[in-house]
Amino acid sequence: MSFQDKVANSAEVLKGKVKEAAGKITGNPRLEVEGKVDQGKGNLKQAGEKVKDGGNSVFGK
Repeated sequence: MSFQDKVANSAEVLKGKVKEAAGKITGNPRLEVEGKVDQGKGNLKQAGEKVKDGGNSVFGK
């Protein structure tokens, strides 16, 4: 996983947390759900990169 990928994925998770919090504060359930979705996307991308990195180390790439 490149440093840029890590930063981008972490930024997506953070963006989701901010959206979720804003949705809770304002009573906007749609914004809250969008935040949770963004967090899920970021976490999924991070997990995929970790799997890819693990495969590369196993196969010596």
